[in-house]
Amino acid sequence: MNVEINHLTKSFGGVRAIDDVSLAFPSGSLSAIIGPNGAGKTTFFNLISGAFIADSGEVLLDREDILQLSKTERMRRGIGRAFQVASCFPTMTVRANLMAAVTAHAGRWASLSHRFPSPGMRERADDVMEFVGLTDVADVEANILSHGDQKLLDIALALALEPKVLLLDEPTAGMGPDERWRMIERVRALWERRKLTLIFIEHDMDIVFKVASSIRVLCYGKVLAEGTPDQIRNNQAVIDAYLGAEENAT
Repeated sequence: MNVEINHLTKSFGGVRAIDDVSLAFPSGSLSAIIGPNGAGKTTFFNLISGAFIADSGEVLLDREDILQLSKTERMRRGIGRAFQVASCFPTMTVRANLMAAVTAHAGRWASLSHRFPSPGMRERADDVMEFVGLTDVADVEANILSHGDQKLLDIALALALEPKVLLLDEPTAGMGPDERWRMIERVRALWERRKLTLIFIEHDMDIVFKVASSIRVLCYGKVLAEGTPDQIRNNQAVIDAYLGAEENAT
């Protein structure tokens, strides 16, 4: 599914968090959004997903403007979102979390209170669980999962909604080096197998430059640059505004 953003603008208290942003994400692409803290990256995702309402502009899915649609309606159109902090039900097991998501997505709200799941719901939940690698912790409550597994569960919950566009907000945040690379390899495998349009926010530049096919750089709510990893790595404006600062901090 193609995603096209045209002249998107959002202000908070007179401050423009997103300032006339126009970007295009072709169907099936794997793209990263980077930039310093406060650049507007998460706000940008919130505007695409419908968590925030834009002041002006367009959000096009396959040329259909969804700017006036609710968050729920956007999900039905194919937008999935996983958050920087996992948004699962903490006292429910992994399988129960996924069954709730699958059942709700199928519109069978009444089934959520039933002791036995609707036909096909458990199988669908188990398929998603196996796909992201959570089968071994199926009966573990979400609040006692490892940090990495909680993040995987959040991605699984987004996948249960059968998205065509998946937004991942810092999928490796809070992880150690080894766990970080395992997570991003799962993300890449997910993209390759599902043929999703996948857009992720990430601060680890090693991951961004290795995984993303294209990179967009936001700074103070504006698009500073966009291009291939090599183009961004060698862009002097990006080095001055972000990459140089990152290197000095290490």
